[in-house]
Amino acid sequence: MTTLRETAVRGAGAGEAAPAGDPAAVPSQPRRRVLEVDALRGFALLGILLVNTLTMAGTQGALGGRPSAAVDGVALWLVDFLAQSKFYLLFSFLFGYSFTLQAASAERAGARLGPRTTRRLLGLFALGALHAVFLYIGDILTTYALLGLILFAARRATPEGAFRAALWVWGSAGSLLLLLGVLGTLAGPDDAATEAAAAHEAAELTAAYRGDFGDVVGANVGQLPLAVVALVTMSGFVVAAFLLGLSAGKRQWLTRVGGASLRRVLVAGLCVGLPAAAFSASGAAGPLPARWELLAAMSGVVTAPALSAAYVAGLLLWFGTPSGARAAGVLAPAGRMALTHYLTQSLVMALIFTGYGLGLYGRAGIAAPLGIALLLYAAQLALSARFLRRHRLGPVEWALRAFTHLRVRPHEVNDR
Repeated sequence: MTTLRETAVRGAGAGEAAPAGDPAAVPSQPRRRVLEVDALRGFALLGILLVNTLTMAGTQGALGGRPSAAVDGVALWLVDFLAQSKFYLLFSFLFGYSFTLQAASAERAGARLGPRTTRRLLGLFALGALHAVFLYIGDILTTYALLGLILFAARRATPEGAFRAALWVWGSAGSLLLLLGVLGTLAGPDDAATEAAAAHEAAELTAAYRGDFGDVVGANVGQLPLAVVALVTMSGFVVAAFLLGLSAGKRQWLTRVGGASLRRVLVAGLCVGLPAAAFSASGAAGPLPARWELLAAMSGVVTAPALSAAYVAGLLLWFGTPSGARAAGVLAPAGRMALTHYLTQSLVMALIFTGYGLGLYGRAGIAAPLGIALLLYAAQLALSARFLRRHRLGPVEWALRAFTHLRVRPHEVNDR
């Protein structure tokens, strides 16, 4: 993948080396960032934005029920098919992979990994808590902060041991979700009283998100117990992805894997992932009857790693071509600013859809909010490259890294 390597050198040049005189700097040649990690993270930002937008816009599919307009139905089906449950797993995999880079950076600097990791996770938790209360209840940062302790505890695992543990965790969590899906399907549709209660709850939520700032924050706080339930439900899959990333990072898989292995992963991922994603999307948006929705959703979550793996393999193969290398060069700056962009996405969507902004919650359908999301993502891609020509880090990345390293200008380039 020579072209990709050349792009990496251009993107990380000598200006990113630790400056002379820094007591924590390692006197060696400049270290480049791992472009593959940045580019994959930049790509994952799109999927996360599309999924989160459906919730923040108060779409019919997010609140329950199926859209009546054909274009909205197609849009919901495509997002569920291509993105739902796939991209938070990709981010989780990259989080585990990046942990190995952080460990290597701490070792080069002669710093203790434990205090650094503790401060980093504490910083993520604080950002995530503020994010959940004031912007978006579906925050993932608090989940990463809490489950990151498991990743730290597994830091000495061998690549093979981490991989086996990931399979066990995924198998256990997946079996439980599939069992719940089967039981829900056998129980049949909800009765009229349950459906009426759900409709009343959705109406109250809509009124709150169209209200003032206090109403919006109150609605977010009121949903925190549901967020805890979601954390418990999805924690197994996040931990499994962390461990897979840890295993891959210890092997430096993203930069060393060969084309034949990538093609095998791509084919296997597509063969498993595409039919399962189609089943999941058909349960969420039709044409399957509503009684299949829970089982379809659970099946989609359990099999999502297959399509996530196919995305990784396909992109890495593409990044090895001239056009793919150019695409990686566009995606990587956004990936370097992923935390800033993730929070910015929530802020922009909150200003558009909640009552302390334009108050369009539940009024815009599905296709229109997704169009807004695509425009926002395109703007973030363009602005990232321009911003990083003047600055080494995004603003939130700078603040988190300064807190992690306990100095205003942390210099480690590869500390992810």
